[in-house]
Amino acid sequence: MLEIKNITVSYDIAPALWDISLSVHEGKIVSIVGSNGAGKSTMLRTISGVIHPRLGTIEFNQQRIDHLPPHQIARMGISHIPEGRRIFPHLSVIENLRMGALPLKNQNRFEKLLQNVFDLFPVLAERQNQSGGTLSGGEQQMLAVGRGLMADPKILLLDEPSLGLAPIIMDALFDVIARLNHQGQTILLVEQNAYLSLEVGHYAYVLEVGRIVLEGEASKLIDDPHVKRAYLGR
Repeated sequence: MLEIKNITVSYDIAPALWDISLSVHEGKIVSIVGSNGAGKSTMLRTISGVIHPRLGTIEFNQQRIDHLPPHQIARMGISHIPEGRRIFPHLSVIENLRMGALPLKNQNRFEKLLQNVFDLFPVLAERQNQSGGTLSGGEQQMLAVGRGLMADPKILLLDEPSLGLAPIIMDALFDVIARLNHQGQTILLVEQNAYLSLEVGHYAYVLEVGRIVLEGEASKLIDDPHVKRAYLGR
């Protein structure tokens, strides 16, 4: 579904990603593991068109997208849930979800998508008329994910979904990620919590200082000595 080939990305003159290649197959969860500053968020911003690569190509369903603006990429079915939630705090929950549905090609699907979001996150249904900024951190993260799902994406780009969450909320959110995948949702997951990321993922890449240093089946990378030492504290 998504094919990244030898991309290099720079901020001004400072390189952020070097010669990165990765693939995401339909119906899979692919995890990108790495510490702060490794380039994980830059990767997602490049896929969604916020940044354009200096070298290399990005193909989505066999169509090049590395030169397209973000709104066109979103309409093709790539939904990016950024780090830090970025909800609209002065809009209600339901208004935030309606904003997420703007890229929908078929607006008749709105009610079905909305019901699915409320099934995944019942608290959003209970608080649909409440301002987004008054929600707890965990609820805001649920709203951010729900807003991304309202675009009916072919692939969901999740950037640090567990950031700042209490462990019990973190576990519940990753249960939802697994449930979404069981529904057929393709997911590219960027996450600093390596254990959760590798536990839920099918395939994984380890990113260090802008370069991919390891890749493989996520279940096998959990047992890799380097991953254990650097990311799992074992």
